[in-house]
Order: sequence, then structure tokens, then C-alpha cells
Amino acid sequence: MLRNYWRIAVRNLLKHKGFSIINLTGLTVAFTCCLLMFMYIRHELSFDRFQEKGNRIVRVIMEYGFGESEKVAGNYTSTKVMPAFKRNFPEVEEGVRMYPGSGLLKIGDQLYEDPEFLFADSTFFHVFPSFRLQAGSPDKVLGAPNQLVMTASAAKKYFPHQNAVGQTILVGTQQTPFIVTGITDDCPSNSQIRFSMVGSFSSLGPAQEETYWNANYQTYLLLKENTSLPNLQAKIRPFMEKEMNDPSIWLTYYLEPLFDVHLHSPHNAYVANTDIRYIYIASGMAILILLIACFTYINMSTARSLERAREVGIRKVTGATRQQVFSQFIGESLVLSVLALLISFAATALLLPLFNELVNRSLNMMDLIHPMLLFSALGMVIFIAVLAGSYPALVVSGFQPIKVLKGNFRNSDNGNWVRQSLTVFQFTISAFLLIGSFAMYKQVKFIHEKSLGFNRDHVVVVKSDYKVSEKMDLLKNQLKANPQIKNTSLSYNAPISIVGGYGMRSAIMPENSSLNVYANPIDEEYLRTNEIQLIAGEDINRQDVLDASHPENEKNYFHFILNESAAKQLGWSPQEAIGKKMFLDESRPGIVKGVVKDFHFSSMHSPIQGLVLFPSNYGNNLLVKVSGKQLPETIAFMEKTWKELVKHRPFSYSFMDEDYNRMYQAEQQTVKVIGLFTGVAILLACVGLLGLSAFSVQQRTKEIGVRKVLGASVQGIVWMLATYFLRLVLVASLIALPIGWFATNKWLEDFSYRTNLDLTVFIWPVVGLSLLALIAISVQTIRAAVLNPVKSLRSE
Repeated sequence: MLRNYWRIAVRNLLKHKGFSIINLTGLTVAFTCCLLMFMYIRHELSFDRFQEKGNRIVRVIMEYGFGESEKVAGNYTSTKVMPAFKRNFPEVEEGVRMYPGSGLLKIGDQLYEDPEFLFADSTFFHVFPSFRLQAGSPDKVLGAPNQLVMTASAAKKYFPHQNAVGQTILVGTQQTPFIVTGITDDCPSNSQIRFSMVGSFSSLGPAQEETYWNANYQTYLLLKENTSLPNLQAKIRPFMEKEMNDPSIWLTYYLEPLFDVHLHSPHNAYVANTDIRYIYIASGMAILILLIACFTYINMSTARSLERAREVGIRKVTGATRQQVFSQFIGESLVLSVLALLISFAATALLLPLFNELVNRSLNMMDLIHPMLLFSALGMVIFIAVLAGSYPALVVSGFQPIKVLKGNFRNSDNGNWVRQSLTVFQFTISAFLLIGSFAMYKQVKFIHEKSLGFNRDHVVVVKSDYKVSEKMDLLKNQLKANPQIKNTSLSYNAPISIVGGYGMRSAIMPENSSLNVYANPIDEEYLRTNEIQLIAGEDINRQDVLDASHPENEKNYFHFILNESAAKQLGWSPQEAIGKKMFLDESRPGIVKGVVKDFHFSSMHSPIQGLVLFPSNYGNNLLVKVSGKQLPETIAFMEKTWKELVKHRPFSYSFMDEDYNRMYQAEQQTVKVIGLFTGVAILLACVGLLGLSAFSVQQRTKEIGVRKVLGASVQGIVWMLATYFLRLVLVASLIALPIGWFATNKWLEDFSYRTNLDLTVFIWPVVGLSLLALIAISVQTIRAAVLNPVKSLRSE
């Protein structure tokens, strides 16, 4: 019986090649998209799940504020949090503090800069035992200062022909010797903690300090029980109130479960987080594309009912039951689905490198044969076979043999409304996705084109340190000898991302009060290099930098530059602020020398906050404004000059506009993914419409011939046939418009600065979709309209 079903199914698929190719193509494309999406979703959902103690690990988030000022939170803590919590809270079994190092290395005569260098406590491999050590003991490898653990890949890179354990590496600007004491497995791609080297935290000077401020570190705690988190969280705020003993200071900590950080936290880890909403979007798109392919199959199958009516009638007359006919059609659907799945696995393997580049991930072939993915693939096949095959099977298996064999089946074909509904649904999905992708593209374009209040173009950012700062005047002068270099500036942060949190107060405010503000150490060329607009007062000069850099810190005096928001926080207009006395923390007294126009120094997800720029002769970044002409030669000149003057670190640079674009990488990737799969959805819908229009034309062949004989024009016949389907597309678009408007507005709420959703966001997708549908329909309708009416009438 089963063999007979199989033979008939294969014969029918081969007999109706056009039908089979359309459905096979649609299902293959849908399955391929779903497999790629499932691989991505599984990877994101699996973040940190490999950590065997992960259900007991939490990350500590610091929140602070002074007086009535707005509270600020971030994924940083001081060095005191871990030991204090471990001493005072029995729920805490262990903890680890981490700090990203500069990664400046010297091995032999070679200089390197490793961006994944990490300092961590000796408890690191106790809290995270799933970072398996290949060599060395977890209790000893970081147990003393100046010890170092390398990943297997780093060991192979830096010591390709010898055992790395026991080797000496010079680390940092001081070239402190570190001994390699252990080798660990490479970090999995789904780990929020990423490193190539881990140095002992006790090597850092601040490691011995116990203060709740100077919060530059990340802290993770290992709880004794995974159920103790609520109790511990409830104890933290009362404990910190006692520690501060000052009602004007708000300082507390929140605990994030390790497994929630990557998808649910607003604060990045060492790997950029993914918003859980984008996972929902990816899941939704996979399901919608699968539904579009499924509905195409249903439409095509029900449209072909006429052709198979006599077959079913004869089989029923010869004794076949309705159940047997039903099983036959489900079997055909299953054969087609399995074949599409096998082809889609091959297609997925071929497209995986391109997809990795699109989503910036490192998915591999092993992810494709993961049991969960295979189970999902099997579920897709069953889903399609049952959903796509059941309705046509029910319709066809319910034919009455007598009516069919008498040729009266036309009057019993009541599936037209179903085909119309499914077509409307397909194009509703397509229109919704097209509106969403159009709005997302417009927002990303808005981010790139919006005036930031400074000029990020043609600015080269070179990594620096305090030893470079000692030679900065000489380095700047030699760089400026090149006519293609306009300005140079040393600062702690580039203007695209200023993250330092400080407290400020005016001279008339109580000493125990302050306002939260961001601040950035700069030199006298910062405003000119970045083209930041000064709207009141004067720019700082060289003397101001010297006044703030006295060898005896208590003699330092500062000339501050505020942005408009900081001046407003202190109750001043830009003009009123000039000459006012103020403090940036208590250690930096001074006066306001200038006020700059507000500029975007952080992501557009957040509103512009108060900012203080203060003079300093130290910075981590050398900003070099170039003309943009002869760029390769200019970079080569910069590197040559650097190597002549800076012997302790390599020339490492980036372009500020590229750094800015990376801030919105998640949005850019989402737009690309949605745009790609929106195109796939539209293609599938149009392919289905092409097939459906072909059958519609076939059924109306005689009518078309009669109309032509009576004088109907080709254009009139094409329009007559096309309007039926275009009405369905129009209805679908009208349904999609309010849904698209609501969804895009919800997405844009996450941005403090966003584009306007004008009518073009909705009109152009509808017009474009209608044109594509018209093209798909016209392929068949034009062929039918130009056909000789004699042949049309003979076909009946």
C-alpha cells in the first residue's frame, strides 16, 4: 500500500512539472531561510548555557546618584563590591572581578596589541569552570601577581613552535614580565566573556584598594543556591545605606542572572548584547515565510482540483475510500516536503558563510546537524505535510464520483474563497514586512545622516597611553608637517562615545551635593579637531592644560567647557555660565571657560546628557584630522612617524566614522536581515501568484477566445485578468498598513532621536508590491491575451 502511494506521488510530481517546480522552489527557499534563522536563534539563546554553574552566576550592575539628580546605572563596579559582598552575605559562595587590559605585549623583539586581554581574580576558573584548562591547575594559574593564562589559539599564535607554559611575556606600557602558567580552551562563540589571555588581577595596583568608587571593573558572583537571588537582592539596598551613611548618596547594586545578560540586559558584556526583540523578529519572519510557502502549496493544489477530479472519481468508483485518497494526497505533500528539506540542507551549507557575514556570527556546519535543529527540521516537514496537504486532500477526497465523471465538477468547486483568503494573507505578510524594512532602513539612514554636533569624517583614532603622552608635543609637530594632516588632539574618549561618570556642583551648592554628569579629559585642540561648535566663552588653551597638570595635584586648577545640558543642570544659560566657579568631583576646582552646543556623545537610543570637558595632558586616543586626500600615503606617513618616536607599542588605528557605525551594528544587521527575508517573502508570494494566475488563465481560456473574437483588445483582456488579483493585493495592503504602523512605532520608541514616519514609508511599499504582483500576473495573462482565439476555442 505504502509503496503504491509512493509511486503514484512521484508520478504525479513528475507529470505536473510546472506545479512541482513552483512548490518545490517555494518550500526549498522557505526551509533554507528557516534553517538559517533557527541556527542563528539557537546560537543566541544558547549564550553562556555551556557554563555548568551558570544558573548560580550573577552579574553585578551599579546604580548611583547624588541628591535629587537622575540615577545612573552601568555594568561596572569598584574593587570593593566582591569582597564586601562575600564577607557580609552568606548567599555568596565566591566572586570574581575582571578588567580589560590594554593588550600591549612584547614577545621577543615583536610588539603586539591583543584586544582580548583580560585581568581576573584567581577565582576566575572556580566561578567559570567550563573554561577548561588544558595545562595548569585552576587554583594556581592566577594565584600570584604577574601570572598569565592563554587560550590554545593565542598560545599557537604567539609560540607556534614551543610550549607556551613557562614562557615570559612583557605586558603593558611598563613591559612588566608575566609568566604563562596555564593554557585554556578557546572561548566558545556563545560566551559573553571573551578573552585570549587572562592576567592575574593581583597584578593591578587598584586590586588592593577597597572603595565603592573608581568603578572601572566588572564583577560576577557565584551564589551558593540558584534560589538565593531574590533574598540577596533584597539585602543589598539596606546594606549599602549603612555603608554610605549619607542620605544624599544613592548607591546600590542589581544582580543579573548570567543566562539573562545577553538577551535581556541593556548593558553590554565583553560581547555586544542582542535585544530579545530581534530574536522575536527573526522567529516571526521564519514562521511567516514558512506560512507563505505553505499557502502557495495549498493554493496551487486546490487550483489543480479540476485536473485531478477524474482521477479521484475513477479511484473511488474502483473501491478507494475517502481515507485512502486523503492519505495519497498527504503522501504527495510529504514527498515534496522531504525533497525540499534535503535540497535546503545543501543550500544552507552553501549560504552559511554569507549568512555569517550578514549577522556577524561564527555559525558552523556542526550547528546545522545539532539535534535540536534536526528535530526542528523534522517538525517543519510534518507541519508542511499536514497543513499544506490536508486542506487540498480534504477537498479532493470529498469529490462525488458521479458528478465528477459526468463533468459537473465545476459547480462543486467551492475553494475559491479559500484561495482568495490565503493570497490576501500572503500579501499582507509581504506588505507588513516591506513597510517594516522600509521604516528600519529610514531610521538607520537617519542615524547616519543626522548632524551629531561634531564632524566624524576623516578622523583617524590612534591608540595611545601615558608614555606616548610624554612625547605628544613632538609627535604632533611631526605629524602636522604633512600638509594632509589638519589637526591633532589627545583625549581620553573620542566624541562618539564618552562614558566617564562624574559628579559636578556649582560653588553655591552645598558641599555634600552634586549632579551626575559625563566628563572627558581633552587638550587644547579637541574642539577644532572634531569641529565642535563653541557658543559662549572661549576654548581652552595650552596654558589651561598646564594649569590642570601640576605635579602636585592639590595645585591643579581647571578651566571647564560645558555643553548646553550641563549648564542647564546647574541653572545657567550658556552666557551666564562663563566665569562661574564649579567643581568636577571635589578634586577638580575651577571655572567655566566655555559652553559648546549639545552634541551626541553617546548612542541615539539615549537623550543627550550633561557633559563637562576638562583640560588634561593625558589621553588614550590621539585624534588626527586628515584631509581625506591621498589617504593611503597619509596613513603610511603617520605609521612611519609613530615608529620613529614610539618604540613601546605598535601603530594601531581606526576611523571614527567606522567606530560610530559599529555602535549601531545590531540595527544595521537587523535591517539587512529583514530586508533580505522580506525580499524572499515577496518572491515566494509572487511565485505563488504566478502559479495561481496560470491556472486561472487556463480555466478561462475559452472565455478569452470568445472575448477576442468579439473585438476585445489585448490590453483590455490583460487588465480584466489582472484586476482580480490586484484587488486581493490591495486588500492585503490595507490590512498591513495599520499593523505596520503600530509595529514600526513600537520599534522606534527605543530611540530618543528618530525619523518621522511620513506617508512615503507606507505608500512606496504598497506601490512597489502592487507593481511586483502585476509583473507576476502579467507573465501569464499577456501570453493568454495574445494567443490566437482559434487555438483558445479549440482547447475546450
